Amino acid sequence: MRNSIVRLGQGLLRQTPIAAPARSFGSVSAPALSSRGRTYVKQQQQPARTGLKDLHPLPESMREQLESDGAPQEPYTASGNSNDPAVHSSRPAAQPAGVDVDPSVAAPGLVNGSSGNGSNGSSSSSATTSAPSSNVSEEWGTSFAGLGERSFSKEAVDVLMGPINESDIEIKPDGLIYLPEIKYRRILNRAFGPGGWGMAPRSETNVGQGIVSREWVLICQGRFVATARGEQEFFKPSGVPTASEGAKSNALMRCCKDLGVSSELWDPRFIRQFRKKHCLEVWAQDTAGKKKKLWRRKDDPPFEYPWKETGTA
Repeated sequence: MRNSIVRLGQGLLRQTPIAAPARSFGSVSAPALSSRGRTYVKQQQQPARTGLKDLHPLPESMREQLESDGAPQEPYTASGNSNDPAVHSSRPAAQPAGVDVDPSVAAPGLVNGSSGNGSNGSSSSSATTSAPSSNVSEEWGTSFAGLGERSFSKEAVDVLMGPINESDIEIKPDGLIYLPEIKYRRILNRAFGPGGWGMAPRSETNVGQGIVSREWVLICQGRFVATARGEQEFFKPSGVPTASEGAKSNALMRCCKDLGVSSELWDPRFIRQFRKKHCLEVWAQDTAGKKKKLWRRKDDPPFEYPWKETGTA
């Protein structure tokens, strides 16, 4: 009986033991023996680091190309960033320089004196002489192109310097005579034709305390004629756009003086004769009972509210 028990025990010991599940000790730090106090000190675990390639994965085709080249090539680096300087700059990329075109290629009819429809050279040359000499766009904010270059045609001069129509002249209550700004535009349209003249701003709009001003330049047939600063008063902020348009008209009136348009309005002798012939000075009383001398044309109706005429001055 004893021998049977011994044999059974030996048989069990010969059997293969059951393998225990494997445990990973990669994240466990073994204690280290301290040389000072002869005590065990637990080592600190090193934090895991993520590679740059894991943060910015690249497609396999691009990764193989970069690894085969040995050095990052444009337009991307090994981390996937662009090598283009324009991408890292806050300034826009420089535009390509304009190509210089030979005038004979761009407009052979004007240079060679021949047109595409087979017309003779005389008609082309006459068209060339009648066109403005400067066909290049100018920066009218600073340019004086064409100033004093030559006189305008006789027909335009006759319209510009023609005698003023006295029926078009208006007078303000303070006695200042003037020509409405639409009259200046009509004179310029008769002299140069619609589209033959224009105005370009020469400064920014200056909005002050109750007044708007801006400098404008008058251009006729592509030539600089005159520049002047126009001004206009306003009483509330919503009136600034209207005042800006009035400042432009005021600048046009001042520029037209250089062309001789309605020059009689600045002649003291003409002013006195016009007042005596066409105007009337009257006494007027406002709603508060205050009296004041006011001017008006003889053919205009009497002053209305808040004024009331009381007699001739």
